[in-house]
Amino acid sequence: MSLSSTDNSQVLSVEEQRKRPKTGRLAAASSIGTALEWYDFTVYNLMAALIFNHVFFPSFDPLVGTILAFSTYAVGYVSRPIGGMIFGHLGDVLGRKFVLVTTLVMMGVTTALMGLLPGYASWGIWSPLLLVSLRFIQGIALGGEWAGAVLLSMEHGKPEQRGRNASFAQVGPSCGTLIGTGLITLITLFLSADDFQQWGWRIPFLMSLLLVIFGLWLRRGVGETPAFLKLEQNKNTTHTPIKEVFSQHLRPLLIAGGARIGSDVLYALVVVFTLTYVTTVLHLPRPLALTATMLGALGNAITVPLFGALSDKFGRRPVYMLGALMAIIWSFVFFMLLDSAHPVLICLAVIGGLQVHAAMYGPQAAFVTEQFPTRIRYAGSSLAYTLSGIVGGGFAPLIITSLFKEYGSTLAVSGYVTLALLITLLAVFSARETANKPL
Repeated sequence: MSLSSTDNSQVLSVEEQRKRPKTGRLAAASSIGTALEWYDFTVYNLMAALIFNHVFFPSFDPLVGTILAFSTYAVGYVSRPIGGMIFGHLGDVLGRKFVLVTTLVMMGVTTALMGLLPGYASWGIWSPLLLVSLRFIQGIALGGEWAGAVLLSMEHGKPEQRGRNASFAQVGPSCGTLIGTGLITLITLFLSADDFQQWGWRIPFLMSLLLVIFGLWLRRGVGETPAFLKLEQNKNTTHTPIKEVFSQHLRPLLIAGGARIGSDVLYALVVVFTLTYVTTVLHLPRPLALTATMLGALGNAITVPLFGALSDKFGRRPVYMLGALMAIIWSFVFFMLLDSAHPVLICLAVIGGLQVHAAMYGPQAAFVTEQFPTRIRYAGSSLAYTLSGIVGGGFAPLIITSLFKEYGSTLAVSGYVTLALLITLLAVFSARETANKPL
């Protein structure tokens, strides 16, 4: 006697429960890729602020050299949509896990090669050109990683916990920032300024390979997501996911992309520009800025899953919009605290900034990915993430530094951050609520 359709569904449900990875392993496998990639990006960002103007752009004054270094930072964002298109396509055609392994290796190897680059004094113009080329490849890898990392945890987890589970990947950036900043702080404490400029700056780039090995081991224990396997089983995968996104899901693409802009700009202000402002404008010790960043990243990593879980209970939109409103206020309070030049208040400025960032970043992963159906979810999420990254985070450090140099006032910077956050508010307000709705 054959099983009824109801019995079959119950058997499949039990089988899925048995194969579902444990939460800890799932969270680690999801976050390790974004942790690695934001470790790599953090190391690059900090070196752009601290050392690249001397190593790769030595013939310019310090602030102009920093602006040029931040221009190479932007290249990593410009190349992200290429990675979003390539790996977004592969993720919806070949599966989530295949892409995640490929991007993890690409990112780690590219970053390690940066640590082997000779400076301008040895190779002349070829040195910054190679730096930009490696940065370009680094951006391609990151453009394909984020959506896969989110889907790995969200599509494996329970439907009523999608906000929390998707936020696991969002913890990665803070962990990567914390590890990268902590390692650089440790190196600067043990090396003289000359040794750091000569060879010490290379160490954090080479250490990236250790995170790659650890990440590959973690992801071996997590299989392909049930949602994608069902698509394959029903022969419902698509061969043209990118085309479907632009032709049938343009509105969700614009909403998901717009929702990211404000948080990216705020992050660039709090994490990237703080180091330049504290050391170059306030003339305070470098370890103070690095310590503030580490404390802020630690708080962010702890509270991102909390805000993701709150979005499961209260909805993505309310939590997200509250975070954006608080961020607008903080963009002005932030400089008031920094300008005090008091170490405790400087740390408070960064910690508070990354807390309001967490209020947006926690629900963001679920919010973005839930805008798209399963068959094109990887491609749609990747495109939203990478295209908005250019407008938001990619040019934000360059724009912030240029605004401050042009006007000599932090009000112009706060105004720019506020504009980006208003775009995010409009996008989230225009969206449908997706929490606890069927995928």
